[in-house]
Amino acid sequence: MTESTTTESTTTTNTADSLGELLPRLFTGAADGPFGHRDLHFEPLVTDGRVGAEICWLYSTKETGENGPAAAVVRYLPGAAAPAHLHSGHEVIYVFSGELETDDGTYGPNSLLVMQPGSVHSPRSPKGCMTFVVWEKPVRRL
Repeated sequence: MTESTTTESTTTTNTADSLGELLPRLFTGAADGPFGHRDLHFEPLVTDGRVGAEICWLYSTKETGENGPAAAVVRYLPGAAAPAHLHSGHEVIYVFSGELETDDGTYGPNSLLVMQPGSVHSPRSPKGCMTFVVWEKPVRRL
C-alpha cells in the first residue's frame, strides 16, 4: 500500500516519488454540487492482460454506458505493458512524466498522442510513466 500526501502544488505517493513523478492536482464536482480538490486514488489496471499499470478513473463506462467514453490518469510502473489492442474510437494520451513506448516510438514528458479509430498499439514503459488518457470508446484486445 502506498501513502498519499498533499502539498500546495502536487499530490504524490511513495511510488510516484520513486519514479520522480509529479501527480496532477484533480479538481472535480457533480453537476449539481460543489467543485473542489479530490485526491487521486489508484487501483491495479489488469483488464485486457495489462501488467504493472495502475489507474485513477476520472469517469468510466460505469457512468457513460457500455460503449461510452472514459478518462483516467494511468501510471505505468517500470516494466509495465499492455497487449496489442484495437481502438474503435479515438484515444488521446498525454504523458506527464517518464517515457511511454509504442511500436511507433518512445514518447517523453509533454508528449500528446492521438490514436485514430482503427489503430492498433501495445503501449509499454520500461522506465515507468504517468499519463492522462481519454478513450472515446472502449478498446478491444486482439
